[in-house]
Amino acid sequence: MNAIQAIQLTVTSGEMVCTGYLNDLTDTEMMQRPATGCNHINWQVGHLIASEHQMMEHILPGSMPPLPTGFVTQYSKETATSDDPATFLNKEQLLQVFKEQRAGTLANLQKQTPEDFDRPTGVDYAPNVAAMFSMQGLHWLMHAGQWAVVRRQLGRPPLF
Repeated sequence: MNAIQAIQLTVTSGEMVCTGYLNDLTDTEMMQRPATGCNHINWQVGHLIASEHQMMEHILPGSMPPLPTGFVTQYSKETATSDDPATFLNKEQLLQVFKEQRAGTLANLQKQTPEDFDRPTGVDYAPNVAAMFSMQGLHWLMHAGQWAVVRRQLGRPPLF
């Protein structure tokens, strides 16, 4: 296994867990918060998509598919407290944007050389290109724990 394959495994493993948690949730359930003061799942997914786009653009400017007009504002810190579903994309639209962005991330990953992975990013949480790519699976998994809580609140059995 080479570095590209290892990083891709991290990214796609995170995707497998996260999409597993999201697959059977309704649009209404995507608006549920795991606890007072936490962000609902719809906002979290939008935040993850916007973050992935931003991180990839940081290391490879101009390389990602464009986000829908207004997406970054729609999923900004300012909208995190909104419980109005009309403020956000529905689940189907949101997951379509995710698929487009993830395809861009994985295409970018395939273009990297071993030397590229050592290139510094200037970002403390992902100090080099390898870490920035790995974050695309890890960041999603960081949020997935909250989704597991919502699933249990909804009476769903554990998946993993």
